[in-house]
Amino acid sequence: MKRLLHLSLALLGGGLALLLAAVAWHNWGDLLTSPASVPPLAATPETLERGAYLVRAGNCMACHTARGGAPLAGGRAIDTPFGAVYSSNLTPDDATGLGQWSTQDFWRALHHGRSRGGRLLAPAFPYEHTSVITREDSDAMWAWLQRQPAVRQPQAPHTLTWPLGTQAALAVWRTLFFAPQPFAADPQQSAEWNRGAYLVQGLGHCAACHSPRNALGASAGVANLSGGLMPVVNWYAPNLHSDRETGLASTPLPEIVQLLQTGRNAHASVNGPMVEVVQHSLQHLHAADLQAMAVYLQSRAQPSSAAQAAPAPKPAPVRASVAERGRRVYDRHCATCHGEQGLGVPGAYPALAGNRAVLLSDPTNLVQNVLYGGYAPVTAGHPRPFGMPPFVLELEDRDIAAVLTHLRTALQSPSNQAAEVTPLQVNRIRAETTQ
Repeated sequence: MKRLLHLSLALLGGGLALLLAAVAWHNWGDLLTSPASVPPLAATPETLERGAYLVRAGNCMACHTARGGAPLAGGRAIDTPFGAVYSSNLTPDDATGLGQWSTQDFWRALHHGRSRGGRLLAPAFPYEHTSVITREDSDAMWAWLQRQPAVRQPQAPHTLTWPLGTQAALAVWRTLFFAPQPFAADPQQSAEWNRGAYLVQGLGHCAACHSPRNALGASAGVANLSGGLMPVVNWYAPNLHSDRETGLASTPLPEIVQLLQTGRNAHASVNGPMVEVVQHSLQHLHAADLQAMAVYLQSRAQPSSAAQAAPAPKPAPVRASVAERGRRVYDRHCATCHGEQGLGVPGAYPALAGNRAVLLSDPTNLVQNVLYGGYAPVTAGHPRPFGMPPFVLELEDRDIAAVLTHLRTALQSPSNQAAEVTPLQVNRIRAETTQ
């Protein structure tokens, strides 16, 4: 009996040792196979210009700049369901930034999600996407960052729920959900398509928002753009594979490019977290890169025959009292800009009739717009966008639910209607949203 017990304990200990070794190899094994240092890329004017462009394409400034703080000095709180992660200082300060880092350290942070010295980074930093970036682009970004003004700003400690922020927990999470994904061009596709894929999957990190996440915060992969509710900020990122939700498959490429570059086109406008992406990143990209992204996104959004054949479920009839309340609220607060029939004003106020954003099965974004206002990005191609005021203090949940139901039913054709919005849905979204 004792021998059996000892054998069982030995097997258990051996299995645990193998498991720990596998976790360690997965997270730090590259240290044994990659060079300790690599000569930095020559900081030519062309390299620095390229680096600046790539940093902007990745929208690094947005997360690594606290509100009112020095550019790229970090300190912005990235809220997650597990607590806040504070962005790091990317300026070349020796004590609190990247001044003591090498180009190899920076590459390991992007490609392996590890800080200088081997510390594992929290996945609020989207290293699943930055692992796609090529070494040449990483080195160009590094060269430009090293030429920026050094700012001394220590990083605030993360407030992740224990033990989720510990190195042991991060090692297990990464073993389950992360592996570096260097970009591999698809030989069956054009150079333009591959450039778009590289930007969308890597620097653009589109799936960081447009991909569903599991209970542990892991996304469905850099190429999965099937949409989902963004935690904490509580916005629904549309399914970019679905023409019904986005129109990407049926919209002409120039209009997709216009939306990415200016934040609006003749049929759609961006709102919510996408406003910041357009304003600080996409509008500054080269026309050829925007075209490449549009080509890639449109190719991913081709509707399947099954999706085309599946009829949308017919929504339940709206109660007369709700319909009347919604009509009154619309006439009082909305019709002046959007028109009595919801047709909008071209170039100013969007049409609500037939609007895909109005007809989404998830009404979260509509509720957010009514509660907190709708504001398009200020861009060179659209410098004076019209906005919508917030009604969070003016309309109660029943009024918001009724007017949104009016938008989704009375302003739509009988064959193109969405389900009623309930006061309970509005109340939940109001309570769960962090502004």
